[in-house]
Amino acid sequence: MPKRAQAMTVLLLSLALVACQSTSTLTKPLSDRSKLAEINTELGGQYLSSGEYQIAMDKLNKAIELDPRSVDAHATLGLLHSVLGQYDKAEASFKQALRIDPSNSAALNNFGQFLCQRGRHEEGQKTIMKATENPLYRNAENAYYNAGVCALTGGQVDMADANFRKALELEPRLAPALLQMADLSLQQQHALQGRAYLQRFVAVAQPNARSLWLGVQIERQLGDRDAEASYALQLEKNFPDSPQTKLLLESKPK
Repeated sequence: MPKRAQAMTVLLLSLALVACQSTSTLTKPLSDRSKLAEINTELGGQYLSSGEYQIAMDKLNKAIELDPRSVDAHATLGLLHSVLGQYDKAEASFKQALRIDPSNSAALNNFGQFLCQRGRHEEGQKTIMKATENPLYRNAENAYYNAGVCALTGGQVDMADANFRKALELEPRLAPALLQMADLSLQQQHALQGRAYLQRFVAVAQPNARSLWLGVQIERQLGDRDAEASYALQLEKNFPDSPQTKLLLESKPK
């Protein structure tokens, strides 16, 4: 069943459950309200992912009405406010989630990313790293990756390098971290190391304009003209309108 159809099925189920109540959902036992809140939170996340922001807002607000202590609902609402450019509201939602559960790793990770995107790099990194302190957190590699991106955008290259390496230690096939390390290796004039990271990236992900342009630059630095030409051909053919193709064309001898 298509995802949209699945979402609609769950939506209809949610509405049916609500319709069966005699007066208000708030008269139901706490466990029932929590289940309904969970359904609405999941729907809110789905609608957020598909860009249907008003419906997402309605679902998340409903979830919080049903269960004001739903960490997931508050944290997802923070993501939605951030996407909408409502930064004060986003921060308030994230902080509310963490007041309810200060050690919630997913909320810490998302709030830390938000802070980094707002230019508060040191605060953002500290918040993300708190997420990794939970030994049961299943997505710790993503937290380390996000901390690396935050450090990189804040100009802390060594810290970024360390965080990307830790992410890959936990998940050697984490494609975004492999690409970041290929890029950092190139910038640090370690082209052979950059080639190795890029080869690992290609083994787990489809090439994109950034990876192909990195390949051009790495092989150019290593002096392998055939490999450079191969990357350049793929870049021009598959991503003709990309900024990387523009850089490639500008870099060719006149």
